[in-house]
Amino acid sequence: MTVCLRQLSLLCLIGFLAACSSSPTSTLGELPRTPQASIEQLLQQAENSKPEQAALLRLSAADLALGQDDQGRAARILEQVPLDDLKPAQQIFASTLAAELALARSQPKTALQALQHPSLDRLGELPVEQQTRTQLVRARALQADGQKLAAARERVFIAPLLSGEAASANQEAIWALVSSLPRDQLQSSGGGDFDGWLALVRAVNGAGTVQQQKEAIEAWQQQNPQHPAATQLPEPLHQLLALSDQPLGKIALLLPQEGQLASVARALRDGFLAAHYQARQAGQNPPAIELYDSSRLGSLDDFYRQAQAAGVQLVVGPLEKPLVKQLGDREQLPITTLALNYSDAGQEGPPQLFQFGLAAEDEAREAARRAWADGMRRAVALVPRGEWGDRVLAAFRQSWEAAGGSLIAAEHVDQPVQLAQQIADLFQLRQSEARAKRLQSTLGTQLAAQPARRQDVDFIFLAATPQQAQQIKPTLAFQYAGDVPVYATSHLYSGTSNQTQNLDLEGIRFCETPWLLNANEPLQQQIANQWPQAGGSLGRLYAMGVDAYRLAPRLSQLKALPGSQVDGLTGSLSLSPAQRVQRQLPWAEFRGGQVQRLPDSI
Repeated sequence: MTVCLRQLSLLCLIGFLAACSSSPTSTLGELPRTPQASIEQLLQQAENSKPEQAALLRLSAADLALGQDDQGRAARILEQVPLDDLKPAQQIFASTLAAELALARSQPKTALQALQHPSLDRLGELPVEQQTRTQLVRARALQADGQKLAAARERVFIAPLLSGEAASANQEAIWALVSSLPRDQLQSSGGGDFDGWLALVRAVNGAGTVQQQKEAIEAWQQQNPQHPAATQLPEPLHQLLALSDQPLGKIALLLPQEGQLASVARALRDGFLAAHYQARQAGQNPPAIELYDSSRLGSLDDFYRQAQAAGVQLVVGPLEKPLVKQLGDREQLPITTLALNYSDAGQEGPPQLFQFGLAAEDEAREAARRAWADGMRRAVALVPRGEWGDRVLAAFRQSWEAAGGSLIAAEHVDQPVQLAQQIADLFQLRQSEARAKRLQSTLGTQLAAQPARRQDVDFIFLAATPQQAQQIKPTLAFQYAGDVPVYATSHLYSGTSNQTQNLDLEGIRFCETPWLLNANEPLQQQIANQWPQAGGSLGRLYAMGVDAYRLAPRLSQLKALPGSQVDGLTGSLSLSPAQRVQRQLPWAEFRGGQVQRLPDSI
């Protein structure tokens, strides 16, 4: 009796599948559905069914397995489905399922390849549910593959077919994509909703203050009343509008006036105040600035009580790393604070703490980003011996390998007398010489053999002082590696145009602050006229002071709009999830003893 009931259940299952299948046309075929049945039941019935019905059952089983996050089983079941023998509707379903499986395994390129099947040309003939499922997985795959512009277009295209929570989620996803596009991809392309999204991003990014952004959003809404985002603004923009009702009135600038960091603090202070005076001269209503001496600080608690009593709404500082680490250890701060240094990596700070500095790790990550964008894939590294070099190398390695690059070897530079040997080891020149000697011994004759370096290196990542770099580049040429591209941090550039010294750096590419690469910034010229030392490497500190002032009223804005940036004099500034300001820098190259700005990469 049990056997009869089981057979009856399976027969009902076949009928259910047939009834629930969609067959728009006889040539398009049916779409599988997943009934209230187990994977085992579906597979068992597939074994006893005709080929077309068996394929439907297996596709349903694979779909159910993936829905249960059993990726391995879903893949094994899909392998049993002969894609070429299916009708178009089933091929589309199978290709979509394969793409979802590939995405679950973090393989976006495989997902996109699965969605290139010819059957996808007939996607528009299928029910809306299948169209949206397929196009949304394509959008997710494009995004995971780094193709943000194409992913945004896909989501805008599918938006009219969505409703309810799916429509809202898609709208938020569109904004997250378009708001993170580089500037050169924000140009209009012929009208429609997509161009409206791009115009909204340009409006928000083109305004400086939160109040100006509010006005820009409202103007965009008036110009685009029928656009989906006009009636339902993305949530980050709602948060931004709320911030416009909280103007910044008073800032405490907390810097040491005595001690080892006093000269650094003076440059930061002068840059900060110069930006403040420029805003006042431009007719703006900047916040009041009150100076506090952190070198005479009794305790942080006393300082915050004093600042609160004075009506301070934002603290900029401290500069001293021990004080920043103390702030990072707290669960809450009484006043939002922009520290001008960083706590230890991995240290989670309170929600009111933001951190900004000229971190060498930023430049190491920038070197990895630029080299990857330039098509490099295999690297070796030269960094100074010591804790600083270790940090820089670790940041480069993490970013480089996360992008998919390979770090083949690394050397820590210390004594100049060891430099030639270290570079020879890096490029395996001694092994080449040993091979030549063995060959001479075997042949019994003298060979005119020249050592050959290893050929699996695309570029060198270099972090070094100007003096070290001036030794390293000629040594590379001497050790038969002079043709290997070098990507460096800004630390090798003194900031001065010494053509004789720069000739020893010929061909090296390096990231640098806009302050030292752009000579047409009015505020920069004013500062350099008043403080001539700002024209050299110390200019980076003046630039940091200016950027700290520009960041001050926009911290909440950067937090509300994760993809937004501030064009600063130390780089293009954005906020990490840990509320650390990150810098993306322009690039230059030494040519004929001169510094030549390079075009920006995407």
